[in-house]
Amino acid sequence: MVVSTIGPAIQEASVSSATDPWGRVDEDGTVYVKTSDGERVVGSWQAGAPEEALAYFKRKYDALVTEIGLLEQRLRTTGLQPAQAQQSIARLREAVTDAHAVGDLDSLVRRLDGLTDLVGRKREEVKAQREHARHEAREIKERIVAEAERIAAEETHWKNGGERLRRLVEEWKAADRIDRPTETALWKRLSAARNAFTKRRKVYFATLDDQREEARREKERLVAEAEEMTGSTDWGETAAAYRDLMRRWKLAGRASRDAEEDLWARFKGAQDVFFAARAAAFAERDAELRVHADEKEKILAEAERLLPVRDVRQARQALRAIQERWEAAGPVPRDQRDRLEGRLRKIEETVRGAEENEWRRTNPEARARAEATVAQLRGSIERLEKDLAKARDAGREKAVKDAEEALTARRAWLEEAERTLAEFS
Repeated sequence: MVVSTIGPAIQEASVSSATDPWGRVDEDGTVYVKTSDGERVVGSWQAGAPEEALAYFKRKYDALVTEIGLLEQRLRTTGLQPAQAQQSIARLREAVTDAHAVGDLDSLVRRLDGLTDLVGRKREEVKAQREHARHEAREIKERIVAEAERIAAEETHWKNGGERLRRLVEEWKAADRIDRPTETALWKRLSAARNAFTKRRKVYFATLDDQREEARREKERLVAEAEEMTGSTDWGETAAAYRDLMRRWKLAGRASRDAEEDLWARFKGAQDVFFAARAAAFAERDAELRVHADEKEKILAEAERLLPVRDVRQARQALRAIQERWEAAGPVPRDQRDRLEGRLRKIEETVRGAEENEWRRTNPEARARAEATVAQLRGSIERLEKDLAKARDAGREKAVKDAEEALTARRAWLEEAERTLAEFS
């Protein structure tokens, strides 16, 4: 309410009734605003002309219009939360209801009603968005829990499994929260999965420690056996024993890293001592055996002169003498044994093949069979030639053709049989 400080004389001269579409000032300076519910006093003006009073109270109205417009703009262009917007609407509605202003206050109420509807729609949108976000968050957390439970039940790569569980917890924390009961239940499952994985890992490593300790004890025994045999000169049997020790070593499993490295160094060292001694002994023996190899080279040179075989009996007798001298010459170095034995074997096979050919050539029964075959084929050819002549005289073309084909086959067989018979000559 505004009270004029101008004297009564001036007031009487200047104050008169003034009206406006939305308000008026009566003669005593009372200012009214018009609403759908009728007129309402908004103030008193004693300080000037009625038009100034209306202008003053219109500015208050304009301030309300501006404030409502700003709220409308914020609602449409910013992410103003519905609750905060509703508080602003309630405050403005109270301000409009009790406003000491002149203007279309009913239109402001309608605008606020419209904003209330808009806030209601936004509230539903926010609710739907939150529900969607909670649904997605629930799916994410259910997926996290399912993977954690799979890791707890199946994973045996402990380092990777532990690291993946830590990442799953970080993903859980980054996801939106969901309703408390579901959140609590899923978190309990996730915690249980982590605890189960940790427990299973501890059991595994406890069992692994037992297995490694057993492997260490077994390999201690193998090392002791290997070290006992280092001085053996029974080269073949001891080498086989070392191979068996290696087989048992592989089956024993792995001890702890430090123990494994130490035991392997001792085990390999024992083998190296034995095999180095064997290699030295073989080298010394091979040096002695090279003399035998030189002798067998000379025997082979003499034996290879038997080829090609011209006189089977003489070659057989000479080869027997060579074989006796070969055995008497003694063993040769292992790196030359296969080569020398192979050369002698080739000579022996050649002489043996010549003997077999000679036997087949001089076998009277085989010769008789070859002569009988030749005679039989010649007789068959003579008969076919007669049949062919008769068929030609009679003009029987099919019989001629059959006889010619049979003759061609029999003559080929006869040629082969005569060659076989010739070999017995």
